[in-house]
Amino acid sequence: MSTRRYDAVLFDLLTALLDSWTLWNAVAGDDDLGRRWRAEYLRITYRTGGYRPYEALVAEAAEAVGLPRTAAGQLDERYGELKPWPGVPQALRALAAASVPLGIVTNCSERLGRIAAGCVGVDVAVLVTAERAGFYKPDPRTYRLGLREIGVAAPRCLFVAGSPYDLVGTGAAGLPTYWHDRSGMTAPPDAPAPLARATNLDGLPAFVLG
Repeated sequence: MSTRRYDAVLFDLLTALLDSWTLWNAVAGDDDLGRRWRAEYLRITYRTGGYRPYEALVAEAAEAVGLPRTAAGQLDERYGELKPWPGVPQALRALAAASVPLGIVTNCSERLGRIAAGCVGVDVAVLVTAERAGFYKPDPRTYRLGLREIGVAAPRCLFVAGSPYDLVGTGAAGLPTYWHDRSGMTAPPDAPAPLARATNLDGLPAFVLG
C-alpha cells in the first residue's frame, strides 16, 4: 500500500509554474502597469465562466488599465519567452522520478497553452486548457476535466495553485490545494484556505510523497 499523501499532482501553469508576470511587465513597458494589467486579466477571467477567446480577455484587460488592445497581440508573439520560476523544474523532476503523474490545468487558449507548457522544461501527462474544457477557472468543471484525464479521485490529487482565484474552484471541485504564492496576491473573500502556502516549490515533493 502506498504511503504517499497524494497519487497525482495538477498545476496551474501561468502563475504557479511560469513567471508570466515578468513577460507581461516587459510587454507593458512598466512593471506597475504590467502588474495592473495582469491583475485585471485575472479579475476578468474569474467572472467570465464559459470560454471566450483568451486573446480577447487579455485585450480587454489591457484597455481597462490604459494600454492599447494591441498589447495582447504583442504578448501572444512573445509567449515562447516565458520562463519557469526558480526551482520549478527541479521539483517537477523529483515528482516525475517518483512516478507521480503530473498535469496542468490552465486558463489559456489551446495554442498558447501548448507553447507555455513547453516552456516549463518538464513533460506532463495531461494538459487541460480553458478552451478545451469550455470554461475558465475557477469553474469546477475545468478542474474536473483534469482529474478525469489524470485518472485520480479528487482527494488523492493535489492541485498546486498560483493565483488565489484557483482556491475557489479547487474548493468546489474537492481538490486539496497547495498555494505557490510567488506574487504576494490577496485571496478573494470567498476563497477557502489552502493546505499550505509557500513562496517556492522546494518543499512540494516531500509534501506530496509524505
